Amino acid sequence: MTNAILAEGLRKHYGEVVALDGLDLAVPEGSVMCLLGPNGAGKTTTVRILTTLLEADSGTATVAGLDVKEQAAKLREKIGLSGQYAAVDENLTGFENLDMVGRLYHMGRLPSRARASDLLDRFDLDEAANRQVKTYSGGMRRRLDLAAALVARPEVIFLDEPTTGLDPRSRLSLWEVIEELVTEGATLLLTTHFLDEADRLADSIGVIDHGKVIALGTAEELKLKVGGERIELAVRADADLAPAREVLSAVGVGQVTVDHDARQLAVPVGSGGDALIETVRGLDARGISPLDLALRRPTLDDVFLGLTGHVAEEVVEV
Repeated sequence: MTNAILAEGLRKHYGEVVALDGLDLAVPEGSVMCLLGPNGAGKTTTVRILTTLLEADSGTATVAGLDVKEQAAKLREKIGLSGQYAAVDENLTGFENLDMVGRLYHMGRLPSRARASDLLDRFDLDEAANRQVKTYSGGMRRRLDLAAALVARPEVIFLDEPTTGLDPRSRLSLWEVIEELVTEGATLLLTTHFLDEADRLADSIGVIDHGKVIALGTAEELKLKVGGERIELAVRADADLAPAREVLSAVGVGQVTVDHDARQLAVPVGSGGDALIETVRGLDARGISPLDLALRRPTLDDVFLGLTGHVAEEVVEV
């Protein structure tokens, strides 16, 4: 499979600060890769290098078969970028913003206007097409910014934390647009620190921390790195902890962990459904009525915490 994006050994320093420390990345054509990491991990620096806005200190990268350094001008004709902050002119209308982008790409007057109208309709902005962008909500500006990135029908699209600052409804709306782009064959590189976003949108996920990709795989593959299913149990009394631990030891495939203060226990299990049934039977036989009992699969939060030692939203220095 041909890679739409290929980066090898990218390094970037800002004085003594190491932003990228030998980052490697490969994104197949027609797929969505999500770079998942906290603020300061190197995600935006990676995007800026791959979109020709910044030169790496060392390493190589190609996008759409073009070298990001040696063929930068030609590459810009083939890519679209939506950054962390909407790069639109507030004094122009939505239509005028998109029409201007088309003109800058030398699409011509009529094709630019037609493309602007199509995108405004697609992003549910047609009713606000002739309003100045300064009157738009945050979600509308983000949608307009993404529309601007698509005017020239780019082969590869870069979305740098596209839903940061959006309300839940606007996030869902933007996710739907991103999913439509995927069905049309676009290649997307998406950066985020929202784990649910990566879980829903990405074909593959690269966990990036301190300027390196420290893990790569599908969401399910990464979840397997921290183990499979586990049973979590909360009991009502301290006296229930010991017998409850015996029950979980009998059904589990690993060590039982106990939080005495919260009266909570957990154990990894091999066959979740069967183990849950046996747990209920064991607790009932000992006269224990659980406060809470659940079968839980690992999440990307668990993955990130297990791989990096901190949560994805935490701000860290690079």
